[in-house]
Amino acid sequence: MSHQGTEAQSNFLKFFCGNGTTDDSNSTFQTNLKNLLMNISNTQIDYGFYNFSFGNNSDKVNAIALCRGDVKEADCRSCLTDSRVLLLQVCPNVKEAIGWYDNCFLRYSNRTIFGLMETSPYFYLWNTQDALEKDQFKSVVTKMMNLLRDRASSGNSIRKFAAANATGPSNQTIYGLVQCTPDLSQNICRACLNGAISEIPKCCNGNRGGRVVRPSCNIRYETYSFFDLAAAQPFISLQSPPSPLLPPALPTTPKKGKRNTTGIVVAIVVPTVAFIALVIFIVIIKARRLKKTIRTGEDKDEIMTVDSLQMDFETIRAATNDFSDANKLGQGGFGPVYLGRLYNGQEIAVKRLSRDSGQGEMEFKNEALLVAKLQHRNLVRSLGFCLEKEEKLLIYEFVPNKSLDCFIFGKSILMFDSVMSSTCIFKLFF
Repeated sequence: MSHQGTEAQSNFLKFFCGNGTTDDSNSTFQTNLKNLLMNISNTQIDYGFYNFSFGNNSDKVNAIALCRGDVKEADCRSCLTDSRVLLLQVCPNVKEAIGWYDNCFLRYSNRTIFGLMETSPYFYLWNTQDALEKDQFKSVVTKMMNLLRDRASSGNSIRKFAAANATGPSNQTIYGLVQCTPDLSQNICRACLNGAISEIPKCCNGNRGGRVVRPSCNIRYETYSFFDLAAAQPFISLQSPPSPLLPPALPTTPKKGKRNTTGIVVAIVVPTVAFIALVIFIVIIKARRLKKTIRTGEDKDEIMTVDSLQMDFETIRAATNDFSDANKLGQGGFGPVYLGRLYNGQEIAVKRLSRDSGQGEMEFKNEALLVAKLQHRNLVRSLGFCLEKEEKLLIYEFVPNKSLDCFIFGKSILMFDSVMSSTCIFKLFF
């Protein structure tokens, strides 16, 4: 395996310092680097992912930090703080470096590194013990890794991670984990993981555990649990279900005569027919109820569901310029309202509900669906909603006319009251 840069013993699993990028310790780049790395300790690291830049032109520093998907926030912050300190020690006065711990990794560069798949520098680690029944073991690992690749690559822009366990030879449990840096697109993440999976035969073919680590993605499998199953979401269990226990066989006695045969047939057929009829009846009732709940208005062909109203969080964040103060229209009792512009040029108003609103996910979805069904010329039209972790957003058409609040109080900005708690927004025409 080719190594980029110098390597030395440290508490990192592995680290690399870029070749030919030495720098003066008092240079503008090094000052920017120290300021940026110090900022990691003081900035909220959303879902264990941090990417940021500091400086301009040739002195600009680009950094990526990522914690393993099951690592809790406090442990993540501690790991990245250690990485920041150690990386500056083992790679002094360079413009590019990367270091990996078990729980996180940190890299920086003076070139663009965001959204790019990088396969080097890389390294392998493996368990020296051979697996039982190697061919079957390798087949289970490959299937599990391919499934995890699909799950992780379909993640969003803040999390591309998946973990699983599966049943191997002799009922042995095999644990697996894959992860990409979330700034990669779905296709690029998938390609990176495909490349890492293809490296398994080179590094750890037939071994009980192994990992392939790249700057943009990594994979790992073991015959022991090496991650927090409760915190690893999404988590997939591929273990075979236990065989169903069969009831003990009833004693058999010879049957004589037509009456006994008829009694057996009746005892079997009647309950079976009754059970089938009951199932059909229940299915019909539930289908009618479901049909009722999803119909809207008098047009029976028009069907509206909660999923059809849900909008992508990244789309809304881009539309509002990351909820900037310049786009803020006002502040209501349940949170601020922002002006946004979608990719098609449509202007929208986005209500960002406070995180302490106390409303659950299902309640929020039901109320969003209810408001969307309420259409009237004096009501602002609801376009949908967005639900992403702690974020709850309501999206409406933007009304440039003055609002009811403005009409009453003479304010010069558009204000929105809370749509939730059965309060509606009226638009006035002047």
